[in-house]
Amino acid sequence: MPVVDSALKKAGVKKEEIDAIALTRGPGLMGSLLVGVSFAKALGMGLNKPLIEVNHMQAHILSHFIRTSGEKYNPPSFPFLCLTVSGGHTQIVLVKDYFDMQILGQTLDDAAGEAFDKAAKIMSLPYPGGPLIDKFAAEGNPKAFSFPTPNIPALDFSFSGLKTSFLYLIRDGKISNPNFVEEHKNDLCASYQYRVVSILLDKITKAANETGIKEIAIAGGVAANSGLRKALQHASEKYNWEIYIPKMQYCTDNAAMIAITGYYKFLRKEFAGYDLVPKARLEFAK
Repeated sequence: MPVVDSALKKAGVKKEEIDAIALTRGPGLMGSLLVGVSFAKALGMGLNKPLIEVNHMQAHILSHFIRTSGEKYNPPSFPFLCLTVSGGHTQIVLVKDYFDMQILGQTLDDAAGEAFDKAAKIMSLPYPGGPLIDKFAAEGNPKAFSFPTPNIPALDFSFSGLKTSFLYLIRDGKISNPNFVEEHKNDLCASYQYRVVSILLDKITKAANETGIKEIAIAGGVAANSGLRKALQHASEKYNWEIYIPKMQYCTDNAAMIAITGYYKFLRKEFAGYDLVPKARLEFAK
């Protein structure tokens, strides 16, 4: 209630002026989804407004179409490729239109964001560990430690082997030096981040070569990672890509990406019934 009230005041809009209410149906954590869906239903019923269900992962991609007052609007052109990386998902998506999207490749086990968080946990860093690894990596040597590149066919990903390799490195290092992690923290983070980013960039480069598409975007929480952002910029210069990197506040989960997706569905008059229920593993559909 306080969040919605604050948002309405900041926007200078009365709740009666709202045309529809967009909500995240999934995928995600069921507890969070239940709260959001229940609140949206109650608010919609109270105001007699239609509901618009949003796929969380499609919303990450459509965050590139958010317009910010006073700033140049430069969205990607269709078709484009989007590398969507978060704590729960790692996907390469061919985006043909706002709601015509095709997954070309995805993780077979862990997501990139989870790989970062698990590595941080192994080093006894607090959660969420991804931003901390990014921070310490800035002061480290990315070639100090070597990690294997998984041999995964097509455009799919796998990070479980990388996590295991990192776990064994820390285990063996501590045997000979109990202070191994603290003394090599920056280099460990830099080397691990370098490998995660290289895995991501190798696959999106392969997808670009196979499709011939040179409009490349990233989205999701891991899109805030400075190593990934820099690597994508270097790749754009090397391969003559037109790249699209969202502003930091639109990388992690945010209401604006749900709203912009709801807006395009509103234009198509795609409304949901009040009998909808959240789905933690909602399929990525058109």
